[in-house]
Amino acid sequence: MTLPTLPESDDVPASEQDLDASPPCVMTFNAGDPSGAAGLSADIAAIVSVGAHALPITCGAYARDTAEIFAHFAFEEEAIAEQARTILEDVQVQVIKVGFAGSPEALSTIAEICTDYTDVPVVAYMPNLSWWDEGQIDLYLDAFRELMLPQTTVLVGNHSTLWRWLLPDWSSERSPTARDIAKAAGAAGVPYTVVTGVPLADQFIDNVLASPQAVLANQKYERFEAIFSGAGETFSAALAALLGNGTDLTAAFGEALAYLDQCLDSGFRPGMGHVIPDRMFWAQPAGEPPEPLTEEEAQALQVLDMPANDTKH
Repeated sequence: MTLPTLPESDDVPASEQDLDASPPCVMTFNAGDPSGAAGLSADIAAIVSVGAHALPITCGAYARDTAEIFAHFAFEEEAIAEQARTILEDVQVQVIKVGFAGSPEALSTIAEICTDYTDVPVVAYMPNLSWWDEGQIDLYLDAFRELMLPQTTVLVGNHSTLWRWLLPDWSSERSPTARDIAKAAGAAGVPYTVVTGVPLADQFIDNVLASPQAVLANQKYERFEAIFSGAGETFSAALAALLGNGTDLTAAFGEALAYLDQCLDSGFRPGMGHVIPDRMFWAQPAGEPPEPLTEEEAQALQVLDMPANDTKH
């Protein structure tokens, strides 16, 4: 049999039709996560799942398992800038997503890059940083507020995380609403804020898209009993990819929440810690019927007084 001759280079020319059909590109700044729970692992899987191409920029790496984060090793800002600017000179990016950058210096570098690409929307996700040193948290949050929020199109975060960061002097007896948080983010230059996990009665939570002027959309879900790692990363990455596909913000908000709900519903526990969203739930093979038992297997089951059709092999 004669094999076809392959080109010596991997750079196979694409037709104009192929180029038109190429998926949008989403650049994501985040940390490597060996557990696969959050960080770049979550970003890449979610971005790909909703039909975009991920351009991952590594800002550092976690030392963690599926239960907790023990440490983070930050990259030098020069290494982050070199990664991002090299690919930006080659590829047109539709959306930039910012996760955990690891240091104020890294945030400064990312903000500078965003400033150079002002026509590219920025989705910024603020994770829970309670595992980190308190002094480092304060420096990081101050830098994020001053440097990243003015560049951010959509800010995403859990209700309690955003409340404690953006409204530290909140004194009312009632909890701040998503609109209150969006106003605080708006004062720093953010036009849209997504507040997740707003507590409601009867084991429900609300997820709200708001501007400083109004609530634009919200979706209520029943609270899962399991503890998940990486839910916020999953949602924010999916939202960024949907925006990159040209979906308007309100529709992208709803679709990203629906995708996250299915990821959580199919979640799994790979280790001894928390449950991880199955971001590739749609790629799992359909269940196949068990093979029929051999005569010897059936006889063995009868001896054990076990119904053969209830036993999986």
